[in-house]
Amino acid sequence: MKSLASPPCLRLIPTAHRQLSSRQSSSACYIHGGGSANKSNNLSFSSSASEKELRSSFIQTAAVRHVTGSLIRGEGLRFAIVVARFNEVVTKLLLEGAIETFKKYSVREEDIEVIWVPGSFEIGVVAQNLGKSGKFHAVLCIGAVIRGDTTHYDAVANSAASGVLSAGINSGVPCIFGVLTCEDMDQALNRSGGKAGNKGAETALTALEMASLFEHHLN
Repeated sequence: MKSLASPPCLRLIPTAHRQLSSRQSSSACYIHGGGSANKSNNLSFSSSASEKELRSSFIQTAAVRHVTGSLIRGEGLRFAIVVARFNEVVTKLLLEGAIETFKKYSVREEDIEVIWVPGSFEIGVVAQNLGKSGKFHAVLCIGAVIRGDTTHYDAVANSAASGVLSAGINSGVPCIFGVLTCEDMDQALNRSGGKAGNKGAETALTALEMASLFEHHLN
């Protein structure tokens, strides 16, 4: 009578940074069925957990320096707010939200300057000029573009976004995009103090963090 061949061993894929011990290697060979499958699954799970631990320890190593802006206090920081008059019923609410947020974070009223422009299209060039003046730590750009029946909406929205981006890059001062681009007036009002919050307040928080980051870490 011929002897039965020994059952094949399950093949384990070695991890990059951990070798299986001889005990683990020998215990990897099981007969399929019963409780043997559970043993092999447990071994595979342990290897996955080890890989996660290795990745976590790599990310948290002391050699990596993490830098972020502070939202604790805004004393001493100066801000300009460029506001579009077009759709003023919306932009005034955004402006109020921004100023109230600054006050909560101890920014003095005399360190806030508001500049009004005709519309969102004109925000970029003014923001760049203010950034280059050296008087401000960040420039907020507030406007509201509401879709109409023509493609004018797309042209203004795109120009406003690219204008604010260019202002920040060219001046070296954070220029924060706070221009609402909405489908209708109801949507704009919801985002300027309604059920969707006040985007002007959110813009001020972004300005505070970026101003702190530049002032304390990047300059």
